[in-house]
Amino acid sequence: MSRAWQALRALRLRFVGPAKELVGTDQFGNKYYRMPKHESRAGQIIPERRFVEAVNREAYQYQIGDFPVEWEAWIRKKRDDPPTIEEILRNENYREEMKQKVKDVSEKDKLLQAKEYEEGLVAEPSHTQVKGHASAPYYGKKEPSQDPASTANIFQPGAWMPPGSGSSKNK
Repeated sequence: MSRAWQALRALRLRFVGPAKELVGTDQFGNKYYRMPKHESRAGQIIPERRFVEAVNREAYQYQIGDFPVEWEAWIRKKRDDPPTIEEILRNENYREEMKQKVKDVSEKDKLLQAKEYEEGLVAEPSHTQVKGHASAPYYGKKEPSQDPASTANIFQPGAWMPPGSGSSKNK
């Protein structure tokens, strides 16, 4: 490069900053860029930036899985080198194999569990239903209130007392 070109490049870097470099694309068409570490006009060191230009540019339209996990790790600087398409495809195949293996093991476990219940080797879980809220001091016990004593024109509400308010009847 000529000296004049180098001087112009240095000035542009100093005043505008470095140009973004295309690092790669994924199978969805998203483009991944980086801006190298540089010094600003004020002399401040700006660290390397990594970002993506998504095919779908509307932020509210993003879905889980729009970006491969390997590229997200690169953007978040969890890895130094950008992933290759071969690596992404290999990892995707591995994840699909693991999903299928988990499904198979889960089905075998359900069959084994049903067989054990049938043979009486294992007791079936009992389903209990408890009224009230777990934070209440009377959880699982009868709620500390009385039913209304009358109806129609002479209605009187029940004598409900909040827990711990002087009534020793429910303690």
